[in-house]
Amino acid sequence: MRAARLIKMVLLLQSRPSMTAAELARELEVSERTVTRDAQALSEAGVPVYADRGRAGGYRLIGGYRTRLTGLARSEAEALFLSGVPGALREMGLDDAASAARLKVSAALLPSLRDASRTAAQRFHLDAPGWFHEPLTPELLPAIAEAVWDDLVLRVSYGRRDAVVERELEPYGLVLKAGVWYLAARVRDDARPDFRVYRIDRFLSVAVPADARRFTRDAEFELPAFWAERADQFAREILRAEVVVRLTASGVRQLPYVTGRVSAREALDSAVEEADGRVTVTLPVESEDVAYTQLMELGPEAEVVAPGALRERFAVAARRMRGWYG
Repeated sequence: MRAARLIKMVLLLQSRPSMTAAELARELEVSERTVTRDAQALSEAGVPVYADRGRAGGYRLIGGYRTRLTGLARSEAEALFLSGVPGALREMGLDDAASAARLKVSAALLPSLRDASRTAAQRFHLDAPGWFHEPLTPELLPAIAEAVWDDLVLRVSYGRRDAVVERELEPYGLVLKAGVWYLAARVRDDARPDFRVYRIDRFLSVAVPADARRFTRDAEFELPAFWAERADQFAREILRAEVVVRLTASGVRQLPYVTGRVSAREALDSAVEEADGRVTVTLPVESEDVAYTQLMELGPEAEVVAPGALRERFAVAARRMRGWYG
């Protein structure tokens, strides 16, 4: 246990200029006193860990010290080769770089572990796009990906539903969601310099300005947290109407699969149990047309109570089905 922690401490210090005792304690899930003891143990073992004193002090490696990858276990090596997404890397124009990196890692591993890439690929495959549609690679994706990697300002034309807008963007990160690529970016010289999300396939043109300006990234920006927040926000913003529905127990279980996580969660939080064992919920929906399509999938497990116009649509559909099935 301690040996693994010491190795992780060296790798953490190797990846950053310096770290405070508090930062190391948080990463290693130990106390700061334990960090101090571990740093002393590493120093005694010949690892050049240096402690800077004072309020702004911390720990760092000196002399350009680097550890080797020969300490990887087989499961760790295989997990390393699973961390890439070959299709996504290819679409971003990074497949050659990824291939070279895998070769270098393989060369650094012990001979007994050099088949890790093959054994991992034989057992796991990530198919990111959703079912029932052919994913298209946006033509401008490689250029945008290059700007993301190099922190380069982009001048873009972006197609909205009603207009084409021109923007200068600071491209922070790319997200692949169900086969669709998105860019998280900040608009330069905007009155509200907040982060926004753009669909890559709606860019009409992208170009790096002639002076190839680089922007300074916001150190507090974290792409996974930003995306999770915006995804929930988007899912809630499109829910502009409500319908009242009675559900059977089976309907309750199926609801998240036909309406979406956010909508189902809010509906079930408001559930009221009826005398016949069903529950009545108020379901947020994008529109009555969308609600009709979604709730139709539940068949007899759902009864629309309100609004009246939507209930009548289901009544008409039920009479037609009764005519077919007798």
